[in-house]
Amino acid sequence: MSQSTLKEQELRESLKRCSERTIEAAIVFQNDRNPELIPTIVLGIVERFADPEVRPKIWEGGDDVRLMEDLGIDSLLLVEIVMLTEEVLGISIENEELRHLRTLGDVKRYLDAKIKGEPIELANQKFTFEQLLTFMPHQPPFLFLHDAAVTGETAEGSYRISGQEEFLEGHFRGNPVFPASLMLEALGQLAVFYLLKSDKPELKEQVDPGSIYFLSAEGIRCHRLCRPQDTLQFQVKLLRVHAPLAQFSGTITCNGVKVAKVEELALSIAAFSSDDEMSSTEQPSSL
Repeated sequence: MSQSTLKEQELRESLKRCSERTIEAAIVFQNDRNPELIPTIVLGIVERFADPEVRPKIWEGGDDVRLMEDLGIDSLLLVEIVMLTEEVLGISIENEELRHLRTLGDVKRYLDAKIKGEPIELANQKFTFEQLLTFMPHQPPFLFLHDAAVTGETAEGSYRISGQEEFLEGHFRGNPVFPASLMLEALGQLAVFYLLKSDKPELKEQVDPGSIYFLSAEGIRCHRLCRPQDTLQFQVKLLRVHAPLAQFSGTITCNGVKVAKVEELALSIAAFSSDDEMSSTEQPSSL
């Protein structure tokens, strides 16, 4: 038996629960190292670990599909995916680099750069709570983000309800429930984070951290209560920017379950002078 045949058999054994197209792409890649085969191989490996009901998203959802929120790929599953990917592609992936891989697009770009030996640019750097404190206009006890990251047109963040928040004592007595109004506040804060950390040139030129104000929110729907020890996962997506307005949509989930949705959240990104007059529906909030 030739060496190449032996390697092919080993590869088929490693990928035996993957689709045939994934296996064939891996076999060809083993011979010619063609980076164009990486998406087929990677998506096939992810598919092998994902639950059947979310697998169509892998091939149809595009690069913005999120590993955790959309596919249910937690940190342990991601390690398994990485181990198999390392074996098939013949590369080494550092644990520190893993925490920046949040979407399918991140994974594909990362591996493409690895194979080509190019610098790895992780655009969606995850900012910790301590880092957020250095540039966000919101500060404790009114900062409802524990971490956040920008990915393309979206920003994602999370907040764990500790149960020590003072407002929970009165909301409600003996029945602590995280206020829906503060969920909306958190989405607005995440939108502010996006405005400050997006690489869009038009935002870098116009946005002043001290002059971002809440204007309106439409199409708000709440689906479940959230209580102490729950971790809220936030996402906002930029819809449009037309100075002085920036408009976003937003969603909140908890353990993969939909919590709330905002169809349109509008912020002002231009400072108001002391002589400016705003209608009662346009007074700036804490956002």
